[in-house]
Amino acid sequence: MLPFTNSVHLLKAMIKVTRLNEKEYYINPHQIESIEVHPDTTLLMLSGKHVVVRETVEELIKRIVEYRKQIGAFKNEE
Repeated sequence: MLPFTNSVHLLKAMIKVTRLNEKEYYINPHQIESIEVHPDTTLLMLSGKHVVVRETVEELIKRIVEYRKQIGAFKNEE
């Protein structure tokens, strides 16, 4: 993994989520395997870790789409 020399670059590589205790957390959207709602929104990561967040599924999808637009990912999917 390449080290980031600037925290702005690091934040652009992740999306912000909020834990139930209101602590902000940044997560790599490429590592999300699935999103479940029961009743809290839970991210299942590729590592097997579960991350429970305050955001709705719709909010998360919007952030992931914006992130993918920012990195140009949709160019390869059209």
